Amino acid sequence: MSVDGTAAYADLTGLPPLVGRAVQVARQAGFGPSCRPEQGRLLYAMAGGAEVIGETGTGCGVGLAWLASGARPGTRLVSVERDAHRASLAAQVFLDHPQVSVFCGDWREIYRDGPYDLLVLDGGGQGKSGEQPADPHRLLRPGGTLVVDDLTPARHWPPRFDGAVDRARMHWLGHPGLDAAELRLAPDLAALVATRRFAETSGTADH
Repeated sequence: MSVDGTAAYADLTGLPPLVGRAVQVARQAGFGPSCRPEQGRLLYAMAGGAEVIGETGTGCGVGLAWLASGARPGTRLVSVERDAHRASLAAQVFLDHPQVSVFCGDWREIYRDGPYDLLVLDGGGQGKSGEQPADPHRLLRPGGTLVVDDLTPARHWPPRFDGAVDRARMHWLGHPGLDAAELRLAPDLAALVATRRFAETSGTADH
């Protein structure tokens, strides 16, 4: 989620209908930190290669709407939102889309429906602010893709945030089970995209 994400849609046209609906719900609810369009377009493109998609931090469903709009028929999508009111609003957005499930709860609820082909960590599990990061070996199929969004583009190495080394970003970039890279989506916005390796770096078979 981005702080002013909902406002970024003010002058946009030609959005996928489901995305437009979710943005409208977010506006009506006064919810500002929706998935930005730049991030949404990335999710739309990546969803086309997945059969099972997971997301933490549904908000009012804008990012999930991008995912659902880009997914192929038959793809299953699961999203977890900790705020009961927002979870209810998002569920209404997808009322006519039975392939999409929105649950209210802690982000760790995402474990119960894994493993995923595509997992978007947007509202928990990123490892930010000292929290325990998600376990990609439990949540991703081998070859599956992880997205960590809403980052400030790195301009130094090691990457820094608020004057200190960005430990969460370093965790994902250096994870031994992932091949990860940072993508700059806008001058002020970046995302980490990582693929779970089919075999560990030691050469042992994946399990």
